Amino acid sequence: MTDTAGTPSGRPEGPGLGASPTGSGLIRRRRRWLCSTAIGVAAVVLGAVGVGWAAYEKLNANITSDSDAAAELARYEKERPTALVRDAQNILMIGSDSRSGDGNQQYGRDSGTERSDTTILLHLAADRHSATAVSLPRDLMVDMPSCRRPDGSRTEPMFTMFNSAFEVGGSACTIRTVEKLTNIRVDHHMVVDFHGFKDMVDAVDGVEVCLKEPIDDKDAKLKLPAGKVTLDGEQALGYVRARKSIGDGSDTDRMDRQQRFLGALVNKVQSNDVLLNPTKLYPVLDAATSSLTTDPDLASLRGLYDLVRGMRDIPTEHVQFLTVPRTSYAYNANRDQLVEPAAARLFARLRADAPVAVSKDLPEDAASESADADHADRANGSYGSYGPYGPYGPSGPSGPSRSSGASGYEEESYGDGKSARNGPGTPPGVPEPTPTFRGNTAAEDACG
Repeated sequence: MTDTAGTPSGRPEGPGLGASPTGSGLIRRRRRWLCSTAIGVAAVVLGAVGVGWAAYEKLNANITSDSDAAAELARYEKERPTALVRDAQNILMIGSDSRSGDGNQQYGRDSGTERSDTTILLHLAADRHSATAVSLPRDLMVDMPSCRRPDGSRTEPMFTMFNSAFEVGGSACTIRTVEKLTNIRVDHHMVVDFHGFKDMVDAVDGVEVCLKEPIDDKDAKLKLPAGKVTLDGEQALGYVRARKSIGDGSDTDRMDRQQRFLGALVNKVQSNDVLLNPTKLYPVLDAATSSLTTDPDLASLRGLYDLVRGMRDIPTEHVQFLTVPRTSYAYNANRDQLVEPAAARLFARLRADAPVAVSKDLPEDAASESADADHADRANGSYGSYGPYGPYGPSGPSGPSRSSGASGYEEESYGDGKSARNGPGTPPGVPEPTPTFRGNTAAEDACG
């Protein structure tokens, strides 16, 4: 994937892009980037009540409230998805690639705008026994709704790259685009920046990763030996952002690396030497809260605490990371599109608070689930609001349609809830196997 934006050939270009994505009414402390801090907050805020009232007040004042986004989302409340499961929560964590703010200019020229360099949809199960973090590729081609620019004007709906939504209309536009894509209600959002991510990693005394080969990337300002390495904040930022010198250079490979790093960070933050040590805990809390812009309901330590207090009991093997099933866009190999029906199934299960599983052993080109799970879902009609053809609709009202599953097989569906693969479909009511997607858990050793 390339880092440049653009509209693929064959589709009309949208209107010009706006300037500041968050709107003129938002008071900033810093530009925001990378959801690592947001995931870290979910662990460290649980210890905030033990740091003293004065410290509590200082940390509470660190958080910036995104009131502009709240007002914009309220305007479109009637068209937003409804939540299906009480107490299940979906948090959109947005990382900005802005170069403005303290210490961020070294990562590139500040153009006065920013895009969502990293976006993760974090689903917290209603029973708080699991958490699933789904990465959404920045280069994914999506339908973006009409959004409000910072100057008050509005865009026309357009087909464009996903990360353009944040540049055009900030967090509100990104949330509405995600909801349109997934039909999942976004309950809360967090936005983070370069500087906050670095401070977070430094506050936990670094995070250990395992490198199969040395790294020497001048663009990422990163030079590391092979083997186990403990990264400080500056090195960690280069590691999760590097593309050209690590792996195959794709954005998908970078997202996999970010997910593994997040798992290691969650492990480090949850370790007793951080949460039970006030000397270490306060700098972590300060770094985490200072780097956050959130919706008004989360813009306080109490709001964050109420959201994540149950997460302390989630075992790390139930904290999962995966990338939404994607493949190269048919009209531009430097862009992405969803793999269907796998993506629709993932979204439907998260919306219904149904379990999913991850495995790092699945091949990269099988970006979704097993053939058995696909067959069972088709037989039982478990496709949420999309129906058996995914979010793009059936190929026609009569005759079968054919779709290639992410596992490489082809299957016919006649629209009656039955599959033509290997004879008659499985009878309704047969329990579905939990679909497995390519990903990792926070419990997995990065060097394993």
